[in-house]
Order: sequence, then structure tokens, then C-alpha cells
Amino acid sequence: MKKLFFDLFPVVLFFAAYRLGLGDPQSALNMLDTLHVRGIGEHQAPILLATCAAIAATLAQTAWVWLRHRRVEKMMLFTLALMIVFGGATLVFHDPLFIQWKLTIFYWAFALVLAVSAWVFGNNLLRKMLASQLELPEAVWARLNLAWVLFLFGMGLLNLYVMHQFSEEAWVNFKLFGTSSMMFLFILAQALYLSRHIKEEELPEAQP
Repeated sequence: MKKLFFDLFPVVLFFAAYRLGLGDPQSALNMLDTLHVRGIGEHQAPILLATCAAIAATLAQTAWVWLRHRRVEKMMLFTLALMIVFGGATLVFHDPLFIQWKLTIFYWAFALVLAVSAWVFGNNLLRKMLASQLELPEAVWARLNLAWVLFLFGMGLLNLYVMHQFSEEAWVNFKLFGTSSMMFLFILAQALYLSRHIKEEELPEAQP
């Protein structure tokens, strides 16, 4: 549970800051002014404040991991880079499309890495990560990798659909509740499918 909250921390803070900006846009403008984000209207304040909060949360998250372990995983560094680039562009140009596109770029980049690693270099990254917990036939590993590639690609498309067809507020709700729920259901379905392959610890025989 702690790891789940840790992973979702920037998203939760993004959502909370957005709701704060909606409820009190003038206070949001004042906070943005202290961060030198100026020349915007009240309707822009919620998403820009949320973007500032997400950047700060991701930076703090990465710094905490480094201070504790003296190393940071590549995925976290990639997430930080995306947040700084796309979040920074949203703040500079006052355009929420950059931070909205960030989610799709993340999903598609992850899908591309899985696809290229497996289908070009013959290196199934999921097998590499899970081999110590699972014993699977090669065909099952291939199907598992394909499922993740298709799921992530679909999530990227769904994000584009929501951001273009619905309101900004609806997209913010989708970013927290929609993506988290779909990821949970996908992982649950995958776990049920793979449950019979999980290694069971051998219990010691009872001594007479």
C-alpha cells in the first residue's frame, strides 16, 4: 500500500492542486505569482497550479529515492524528464496540451521499449523482471509482452481521446481515477491468468 501511494503521489497532488485551483482561482493565481507564473487568467490557474505541484512532487520523489538508496531507477528518471519537459512547456506557454500529452508519451514510450526489446533484440524485459517469480513457457512470455504493448498503446490513445473530447476537468479526473482503475483491472486479469505459473514455496516435511 505504501509503494502504491508513493507511485501515485505526484498524480494525487496534481489532482488536489487542480481542485484547489477550481475552488479558489484567486488563491491559485497568487500562488502561481510567487512562482513567477504570470500573465494568465483565472480559467488557466487550476491546471498550471496542478502542473507546478506535479513537477515539485516528482522532483521530491526522485530526490527521496536517491537519498535513501543512492541510486534512481531509469524509469523514474525518465518520468522526471518527461515531467520537467512537458510540465515546463505547459508553464512557459500556458498551454495544458503539453502536460496532457505527457501521459500518452509515457505510455507509448514504455510500449515501444517493450516491443523493440522483444521483437528486435530478442530480449523480453518482462521475462527479465519476473523470471525469479514465474516459470512460463516462451509462448506465454511472448503473449504477456504483447498484452502489455497493446494495453499501453491503447491507454495512450484513450488519453488522447479524453483530452480532446471532454473537458479539462474530466481529463484530470480520468488521469487519477480512470488510468489507475484500468491499470488495476489489467494487472488483476493478468495475475489471474498467470496464477497457476507462480512458484509455490516447498514446505518442509514434518519430522516424526
